[in-house]
Amino acid sequence: MLQDEKLVTLLSDLVKINNDRIEGYKSAKAASNDADVKALFQHMINDSVKYVAELNQQLQAQGADAETDTTISGKLYRTWMSVKTTFTGTDRYSLFSSCEYGEDAVQRAYADALGSDVSMPYSVRELIAGQQANLKEAHDTIKSYRDVVSQ
Repeated sequence: MLQDEKLVTLLSDLVKINNDRIEGYKSAKAASNDADVKALFQHMINDSVKYVAELNQQLQAQGADAETDTTISGKLYRTWMSVKTTFTGTDRYSLFSSCEYGEDAVQRAYADALGSDVSMPYSVRELIAGQQANLKEAHDTIKSYRDVVSQ
């Protein structure tokens, strides 16, 4: 596989994980009855929409089409979440725990991307690293909300 193809694959994977994140937070938002939680989840959705746009811009700069899909594992996770909320409810702790699980997956995807041997322009590496830092803050926010409601 050519280096450019590897970069396109890497960028596509990051778009897909952000699309998973968007769909996951849409589901979590729909499952909550609390305005503050809905607002937080909408903020997370908005962030990932921005990240998708930035990553798709880089994909198009590589001559590839914009990515619109999600990952298979993300689809499976959302199905599992739907079943889980049917049986365990949608209390704050369950919602935040599930969201933290998703945020952990996002962190792993970004760490893998930055740790890979794929050659990328500095501007692309900087973009990915900046998104990862912002996503780490989001992860920590979700974790702190989960910790507060568990007490």
